[in-house]
Amino acid sequence: MTSRMFWPARGVMLSVFMALGVAALAGCSFESEKKIWEIAGPVFGTQYHINVVLTDNEARLETLGSGIEQVLEDVDASMSTWREDSELSRLNRREDQSQWIELSEALYEVLAVATQVSSLTEGAFDVTIGPVVNLWGFGPEARPDKVPEEGELKSRLDATGYENIELRPEPSAFRSDRPQYIDLSAIAKGYGVDAVARYLEEAGVEAYLVEIGGEVRVNGRKPNGDAWRLAIEQPVSERRQINRVVALDHQAMATSGDYRNYYESEGRRYSHTINPETGKPIRHNLASVTVIADNTMLADALATGFNVMGYERAQALATRENIAAYFIVRSDNGFETHYTPAFTAYLTD
Repeated sequence: MTSRMFWPARGVMLSVFMALGVAALAGCSFESEKKIWEIAGPVFGTQYHINVVLTDNEARLETLGSGIEQVLEDVDASMSTWREDSELSRLNRREDQSQWIELSEALYEVLAVATQVSSLTEGAFDVTIGPVVNLWGFGPEARPDKVPEEGELKSRLDATGYENIELRPEPSAFRSDRPQYIDLSAIAKGYGVDAVARYLEEAGVEAYLVEIGGEVRVNGRKPNGDAWRLAIEQPVSERRQINRVVALDHQAMATSGDYRNYYESEGRRYSHTINPETGKPIRHNLASVTVIADNTMLADALATGFNVMGYERAQALATRENIAAYFIVRSDNGFETHYTPAFTAYLTD
């Protein structure tokens, strides 16, 4: 990784959220008073933005920056489908997956949470959907010249199914009764955020905000004692606009929507989010869903699963399971917002 930067934060625009009110405190002592520093750089085909509350210490910032890069490199080397040498790519190439295949602790942890969310959402979240994602042009394969034919779509869909995955905790291992191609793009970024958060805490950083491609986790408070204020974006692609502001101090938040990553063919728009049941991009009135959870990996997966399910089903499930979820729904009059009772505690207005 290259192009890492750090500086006193003065208002950070994030990919899906905006961190509000993170300007460095004016008039504080340069050597002894804490302020917010931002560490930023490229990763996973997107950007990371990390705010840490520290006294000024260039050597410590350099050490943290190098450590963060190593953490993210380790995640990429384990879970990327874009790298042929990654642990996941090697697993996906295995023709015989019926025998136990040892996994790193990190990859096992992600697959374990993925299967739990798959079960909870009745398959709306499914990391084995990779072959179909690739067919639609949202993975490492080239974008198709035309919409996939039904026969090819069915063939790839028949090769999927989270129910075919079996995991063993000790020693960490995977097997499947049929070859699987696993795509962790809807959960690996969340895991990356959590991995960086763990690293920061182990390094003694008590207050931070970690964001990668719109998935975010915070801990502690800003130097003036305020919680971290984050804005949920209005789901429009032509401009950045705030829909609602939330305040967090030790939670994670992730949003899934169809308004950023999509393409158009013959006048029709195709979302990158694929419904594992139909094998086709989602088409419903749920524009975006935001989930707050204890960790980003879980929030990331739940947001994707809820986005696939659509508003009615997802809202019922989130309410029943006491999950903090915020829904932005398209209507004839623009956008409507709805949220579960568990989300109320985080609203600022």
